[in-house]
Amino acid sequence: MSLFLLGAIAMGCAIAALYFFRFWRDSRDRFFLWFGLSFLIEAINRAVFAYGGAVYEEAQLYYLIRLGSYGLILWAILEKNLPRRARS
Repeated sequence: MSLFLLGAIAMGCAIAALYFFRFWRDSRDRFFLWFGLSFLIEAINRAVFAYGGAVYEEAQLYYLIRLGSYGLILWAILEKNLPRRARS
């Protein structure tokens, strides 16, 4: 059952990534690009974790990749809220 749920989470993350990439293509706002990359990394991470049989529950690499993915989300939020420089 856990493998099924990991696959479902990976699929959901991949679909979310596709939506964010579509929003980025339409608006060219990097906020959507960073979110799309984050969800794509998360989808790949979950799929690899499920493919490995989910036996490496305490594998630190999966959690470090997840931390990097969440860092991209944090960066997207911070970048969006940083004041922009005045153009001359």
